[in-house]
Amino acid sequence: MKRLCLLLLAALASAQALAVGHLADVSITDRDTGMTLAAHYHRGEYWVAGRPDARYAINIRNTQGLRVLAVTSVDGINVITGDTARSDQRGYVFDPYVGYDIAGWRKSDAQVAAFEFTSVPRSYAARTGRPQNVGVIGVALFRERAAVVNVQSAQDRFNESPPPSPVSRSRGESESLDTAAASAGQAAGRATERRSESLARSPGLGTGHGRRETSVVTNVDFVREQQQPNEVVRIRYDSEANLLAMGVIRRAPTVIPQPRPFPDEPALGYVPDP
Repeated sequence: MKRLCLLLLAALASAQALAVGHLADVSITDRDTGMTLAAHYHRGEYWVAGRPDARYAINIRNTQGLRVLAVTSVDGINVITGDTARSDQRGYVFDPYVGYDIAGWRKSDAQVAAFEFTSVPRSYAARTGRPQNVGVIGVALFRERAAVVNVQSAQDRFNESPPPSPVSRSRGESESLDTAAASAGQAAGRATERRSESLARSPGLGTGHGRRETSVVTNVDFVREQQQPNEVVRIRYDSEANLLAMGVIRRAPTVIPQPRPFPDEPALGYVPDP
């Protein structure tokens, strides 16, 4: 029995993670508390519990020994361009083993508008007429195509200009195009799934367009290894109350004390006055 309990506990622990992905570790950080949100695995998807009005960031850490492009979306919207998301759009370029917090909607090469958990009607997606995909964060990861270059020419270019910033925006014109996008059928399936979730749910969370913050990037060239993403990381989010109602988060059952007929064996005597 003791071994069975330990195995069950180990299984429950394995259902949670702090980072998701293989080409890169992707995690969600509550910027107000500094805590990385636990990713709960439920029915084939990872979920995190957000706090209303809390600012958050998408932390991406390249685990590869080569550059990786991360095309990132929140609520179905590209976080750099504001366009309805596709994987062939612009993203962030990560040098080998570099990590970075994507903390908001990019407004310029020097500023972002902070991500913050908010009600669906106040989300950026709803306010721009696109509420259908609220509640999901996506990262399409691409390896860089290996290039055969003249060594002397490459050295000359290196000497002429400084290396790019560790985290940079990719130039859309220089990237290989990936024409595959989420189909209308997939979108309808997600909507049906959302409607079929527990009726006990309260109104969900979306991502708002918060205050402006400094976040400096540079533009660099990046050629994708292939048109299709090498990996797509998908993390869904909602309030803790809703994740509990949906069964995504399971708390240990509360042990209710049971009344005992003889809680204390007194010495021989009679009933005293109250």
